[in-house]
Amino acid sequence: MKKRFPLWILGAIGILLVVVVPVAIFWPRQPKAGTDPWKFVPARPVHVDHKDIVKGPFATPQEVTRACLECHPKAAEEIMATSHWTWQSKPFQVPWRDQPVTIGKFNQINNFCIGTPGNQKKCMSCHIGYGWSEDQPYDFSNPLNVDCLACHADPALYAKGEYGNPAKNVDLVAAARSVGATTRNTCGKCHFDGGGGNGVKHGDLDESLILPSENLDVHMGKYDFQCTTCHWTEKHQVKGRLIADNYQVDPKEQVSCEQCHQNHQHKDERLNTHLRSVACQTCHIPAIALEDPTKVYWDWSTAGQEGRKDDHYVYLKIKGSFIYQTNYKPQYRWFNGNLQYRYILGDKIDPNGITYINLPAGSIDDPQARIFPFKLHVAKQPYDKVYNYLLSPITAGKNGFWTLFNWDIAFKEAEKWTGLKYSGQYGFAETWMYWPTTHMVQPATNALKCADCHGPDGRMDWQALGYPGDPAKWGGRFSKR
Repeated sequence: MKKRFPLWILGAIGILLVVVVPVAIFWPRQPKAGTDPWKFVPARPVHVDHKDIVKGPFATPQEVTRACLECHPKAAEEIMATSHWTWQSKPFQVPWRDQPVTIGKFNQINNFCIGTPGNQKKCMSCHIGYGWSEDQPYDFSNPLNVDCLACHADPALYAKGEYGNPAKNVDLVAAARSVGATTRNTCGKCHFDGGGGNGVKHGDLDESLILPSENLDVHMGKYDFQCTTCHWTEKHQVKGRLIADNYQVDPKEQVSCEQCHQNHQHKDERLNTHLRSVACQTCHIPAIALEDPTKVYWDWSTAGQEGRKDDHYVYLKIKGSFIYQTNYKPQYRWFNGNLQYRYILGDKIDPNGITYINLPAGSIDDPQARIFPFKLHVAKQPYDKVYNYLLSPITAGKNGFWTLFNWDIAFKEAEKWTGLKYSGQYGFAETWMYWPTTHMVQPATNALKCADCHGPDGRMDWQALGYPGDPAKWGGRFSKR
């Protein structure tokens, strides 16, 4: 008589086949070292020529949007859920405020052109909405105010003018027929020229990136990456959040080198010892503003002076004095992707010290932080001598400083927009603002070498970073812990 196989063993095998095998197949796996980064580069969208689709004529820009929505019915709804539309972050609870606050261009300040509240005439030339006004609050709920052309029209045929509306004499039909996927040029219209001109604000974003060489940016120059190649976009939600307009950033919303370069190691093990402490950008972006200069200092206290010659790179009567630099060597700080502090309108300042508009979070003891490169912009900007907070003036418009060159009127006019009282006494205080450096990635052959950071002529301030001295003197141990 044959021995029968126990039924319980057959049942156990069945359970294993049903449960364990699918889990083993579909369980997320870490990519192996050396994973091909091209596997993660998104396919470029296929362009659909709109010349025979768009009819027109269009009496108003809102009619263009209505025509776009006939084929793209959810586009406006998607856009209106983005910070490109709201110009504000989600509400944050910050340690120095009792109530949650939002941060963004719509309601806060920087140390360039200072603030948008009340300056709708000029500032909104970079907002993706039509129909701003100086007389009433903006209607963020109207989908027809979404400016599709701002991001999708050929920049040679479309430009924004005052109050977010198309510039005068724009042919709306020609612009609408030119639409296509976004490019470095369309994104760059605002991001290259932020802060008052080409290269002014970021230093690693300027018009040289429209047609860059490989040595200017290896991704854009050699491989013709567009902005959305790295800033992955779904339903108009563009991945990547700038710390200037946020406080805490969800890592899932941020762009990183590891999106494509997953688990990559260097062939030289000495370089791999740096990975826990040093960001990719630190070595691979040794300098920015390689072709076009970037602004590093802005002194508003000298604005309005009579008899001085205007020079875009030295002095403008409407804005004051400047210092620009090319081939800018970044500043280095520990950075975990968030902010330790972001100045909120109304925060008290010490006018005799430095006021940080933003301060990157991270330290040598933070396991999520890496040594990261930044552009530091220093400014002297106005503050109220009685209330001891920074002031956001009205610059554009009939009563703006650029028209009357009267600070008192500019600050008084701003009260209804900012909600901050003006005492009648103002001065100028020093402010610092940090801008993360993530573009102008150099070819590997141009990356920093050992002597660039270590040794008597190294660029790192090791003690400011929390080290007792140059880690190279510790026998080659570069880990921060």
